[in-house]
Amino acid sequence: MSPLTPLSHTLLNAKRRKGISFTELESLLNRDEVWIASLLYGQATASPEEAQILLAALDLDPSLASELSTPPVKGCLDPELPTDPLIYRFYEIMQVYGLPLKDVIQEKFGDGIMSAIDFTLEVDKVEHPAGDRVKVTMCGKFLAYKKW
Repeated sequence: MSPLTPLSHTLLNAKRRKGISFTELESLLNRDEVWIASLLYGQATASPEEAQILLAALDLDPSLASELSTPPVKGCLDPELPTDPLIYRFYEIMQVYGLPLKDVIQEKFGDGIMSAIDFTLEVDKVEHPAGDRVKVTMCGKFLAYKKW
């Protein structure tokens, strides 16, 4: 069963049909491309203005704006939830941003995966007036799927 809503199918199909990239949508919406992908996957909420800009760019019915502006139920991958709170948060990140990240990575590199073997992971503390931040940097070799 597909985790995508009918609206997500409509948005992603229109994006493909128009041949527009997440980076191009980033320029139009003034939002990060991963956030835009998460919006198309039904994991983010657009303002009414953002919804109208997106729908116009994709040549879709403006009446869909209300659906894009309604807060979604996030995390639709049928989870086996980890119980450790820190690990759960990483799982939550993948629930919300996993499909958008996959789409952005494959749009930039092609059909493949990021290696978890030829891979580095860095955790940094970033001081911030509103509370220290955790910065996680993952860097993995891109592995294209082999054709035979």
